[in-house]
Amino acid sequence: MAFSDDLGGNLRSLARWRSTARVLVEALPFILKYDQKVVVVKFGGNAMDENSSHDFSQDIVLMKQTGIEPVVVHGGGPQIGAMLKKLEIPSQFIDGLRVTDEATMDVVEMVLIGSINKHIVTGINRAGGHAVGLSGTDSNLVVAKKLERMKVDPETHESKPIDLGFVGEPDVVNPEVLRTFIKSDLVPVIAPVGVGRQGESYNINADTVAGAVAGAMRAERLILLTDVEGVLDKDGKLIPRLTLSEARTLIADGTIKGGMIPKIETAIEAVESGVKAAVILDGRIPHVLLLELFTEHGAGTLITAE
Repeated sequence: MAFSDDLGGNLRSLARWRSTARVLVEALPFILKYDQKVVVVKFGGNAMDENSSHDFSQDIVLMKQTGIEPVVVHGGGPQIGAMLKKLEIPSQFIDGLRVTDEATMDVVEMVLIGSINKHIVTGINRAGGHAVGLSGTDSNLVVAKKLERMKVDPETHESKPIDLGFVGEPDVVNPEVLRTFIKSDLVPVIAPVGVGRQGESYNINADTVAGAVAGAMRAERLILLTDVEGVLDKDGKLIPRLTLSEARTLIADGTIKGGMIPKIETAIEAVESGVKAAVILDGRIPHVLLLELFTEHGAGTLITAE
């Protein structure tokens, strides 16, 4: 009986090992495809819970070990909102953008650079990788300018500028800073805080920073992790692939709406800047980065030039 149990256990173990070997062999063409290629991953928001963070760290380490050069850009809007509430600093939004005065900017830097960035770096290092935390202010990585927005006055119907405070957008991204870390076998983890020409700090949307970094690095992929499965059609079904023209059409006819619009606009700008493709992925799916990069069917919505 003991011999039978041992034999059964050995057969089950052998079956698992063969299954693992088969998965590795199937992944080999994709490993070769992305060898020494830069992949920029935006991680943040509702995709950043404890379980997802653990899976994310493992995925980044495995990507690095298989020859991919990952660059991480993270957000932290919910965490910033929670800290502002705790400190009794009121939050104001205009067209979905957080108005950022000096007090709010201090909290933004504290949360993004001092808390979230270190948490992600620690997670990657604990998983066996070697990550380094940065913000756009380090070595002028992301030189920013003040974001300008216009709003139509409902009474006069005149278009007037609105002041969002220290909210910025990337003006210049210096890719050599990142290449230096990559050559040193480190994974850069970037907080989306930029520096102005006069040394002032700017709060920048993390998707926007990720897109600008991907464009400057001529990345193979820009991956935007979010809390939905991708771009959905009017029937709520996932659209696996879009060209730039198709994406613009879906924005124009209202299929793509709400918070998905700025993500798609970022993806479009990145591809137009030289990124091979951009992907919208559901960051809640365990090891979704590996599914996207190392399987034939991928996951989420892929956006390409043609």
